Amino acid sequence: MNNSQINRLKDKTFNYFGIFCTLIGLVILAFFIGSIFYDGLRRIDWDFLTSLPSRKAEKAGILTAWVGSIWIVIFTFIIVVPLGISAGIYLEEYAKKSRLSSLIEVNISNLAGVPSIIYGLLSLEIFVRLFGMGNSILAGSCTLALLVLPIVIVATREALKAVPHSIRAASYALGASKWQTVWEQVLPASFGGILTGVILAISRAVGETAPLIVIGALLYVPFTPSSPMDEFTVLPIQIFNWISRPQHEFTINAAAAIIILLLITFIMNGVAVYFRNKWQKKINW
Repeated sequence: MNNSQINRLKDKTFNYFGIFCTLIGLVILAFFIGSIFYDGLRRIDWDFLTSLPSRKAEKAGILTAWVGSIWIVIFTFIIVVPLGISAGIYLEEYAKKSRLSSLIEVNISNLAGVPSIIYGLLSLEIFVRLFGMGNSILAGSCTLALLVLPIVIVATREALKAVPHSIRAASYALGASKWQTVWEQVLPASFGGILTGVILAISRAVGETAPLIVIGALLYVPFTPSSPMDEFTVLPIQIFNWISRPQHEFTINAAAAIIILLLITFIMNGVAVYFRNKWQKKINW
């Protein structure tokens, strides 16, 4: 057997091993999701969605949790979108190539992989104590915005890089300025990719628990928040609270809340895919 045959045999072995591992992972994932849906679907009803938390599992609901999650998502979106997109545009279109810009780019990429609890500790000192926000919705939103900001910046830069240079050259040839080219040509062409990155980043923020617990988000909130400075809880924290209870009924409640959280995430991801495809068709047309 020559070297080429040995290499082909190795490639086939690795391919089969990869397929086997993928199938095992899918089976395990299907088992866990199936068990969650089996336990949780029977618990989901209108009362579960509109009831306040309770020490009795059969009366407990997720009203304060999903309302708090919506508040957090809205304010995180408001904070992270202008900052992330503006930073991505500056680094990709305006920043001169230098050691400083290269260092900033490397650090932004590295920040995307920092554990989320580190952002929680940083926000505890800055937003909660230094700025006096307390354990409010605004403090939680700033924390999650700081967490997903590197993702939005990287996604914006990659979307801008994907725009053909010929579009910029044609705009300059017609007498457009740098800003006119970026605002009227480059941004519309890259909007689908930027929007996808933003929604995927917000989807990650929706599922975060550790940084919000660090800054003081509550496990039990008997009221729905009505302003950005109110105390709050979110669905992941509510799920964590119920999972930690010894009663099986609370585990069923947690499974139902997980289904709601998965539904929210899938809807956001579906919206991202829809707008990306719609915008791509518009650009191609």
